[in-house]
Amino acid sequence: MRLAPFAVLAASFAFSGCHAVSFASQPFDVRRPQPSPPAVFTVDWRVKLVGPQLWESNPREPASPAVDPDTGRVIALTRDGYVRSINEDGKIEWEVKTLDPFVAGATVKDGIVYVPGGDGILYALRARDGSVVWKYDSEEQLATGPLVTEHRVYVASQGSTLFAVDRDSGKWLWQYRRDLPSGFMIQGVSAPTLSMGTLYIGFADGYVVALDPETGEAKWERSLSGSGTEFLDVDTTPIIDDAGRLIVASYKQGVFGLNADTGEVEWRNEVGGITHTLRRGEVIVTSGDEGVGALLAENGKQLWFLRLPERSAGAPVFVRGMLVLPIDESLLFVDPATGAATFSWDPGRGVTATPTWGNQHLYVLSNTGWLYALRLTGGLG
Repeated sequence: MRLAPFAVLAASFAFSGCHAVSFASQPFDVRRPQPSPPAVFTVDWRVKLVGPQLWESNPREPASPAVDPDTGRVIALTRDGYVRSINEDGKIEWEVKTLDPFVAGATVKDGIVYVPGGDGILYALRARDGSVVWKYDSEEQLATGPLVTEHRVYVASQGSTLFAVDRDSGKWLWQYRRDLPSGFMIQGVSAPTLSMGTLYIGFADGYVVALDPETGEAKWERSLSGSGTEFLDVDTTPIIDDAGRLIVASYKQGVFGLNADTGEVEWRNEVGGITHTLRRGEVIVTSGDEGVGALLAENGKQLWFLRLPERSAGAPVFVRGMLVLPIDESLLFVDPATGAATFSWDPGRGVTATPTWGNQHLYVLSNTGWLYALRLTGGLG
């Protein structure tokens, strides 16, 4: 028997004490003073990584921290061009200087840190000491966290190019590029997803593409944004649900459910302005310029939508019964079963980078360059 939307949402999140889902659009004004937050977290430690920079009036740290699953060390990439390793006590172990600020966070796998450089260089560094294993110069600003597989590393650039390099040597294997549109684009880049022997990725020209991961040859290409030259971006990282359906969003035209084998459209949700998606069971969480919402992966039906006046929502993350997402001026905590905003927290000049969960902590990089280790002590419910 198929579950009704209420039951699906409850089963997908499986959080006790949640209220009934509201299908109405819910406003939330982040400018209004918020009540004192519930006992959800404590700060175990914080460390200053970046000081004030010359000619800087509106600092932003867009690169999410990465956690080494083997050692618990945190790898932070910051706007001063440094890669830093921070141990479990909040002490800086080592640092490596690069030439430009970072746009996206690193990936740590099997003792190697794969760093997407703002200077166009993909770095492979040893996690224990920061020493260089290899470098690959793409000559384009890299803008996504690297996807690391058994033999390859995939990373996308601001120039609408997906690069594939050999994981052991850093040798270039292939690249797939699409022309940038002539009009305005949304800041952000789709990261690649690998599923069942196919790479999926979106591009600024409004296309989503399925590629052979070994050769980079296109299996199919699908335009989702229609005609025009502006705001065509498909910046969300593609998602594959349990039914094998590909879910991806066009900023202009909304969220789509596609046949992963052919790219044919199965359903569409017309809510536009979406820049990020996240899957939890049968539910897809969306975020972007209008706010944050939840819809069903099966048919795109909207479950709830939380509007954030004058605030864009960054990429969300699920953490122990909470949906946590940066909204520029603060970090917002949302009940994922109801769409109710519970509270917001500003560690200083807001948060741009999505926090990272690992080693029993939520790691938050503030726009002023402080890295926080939050220990969660409760949940929403």
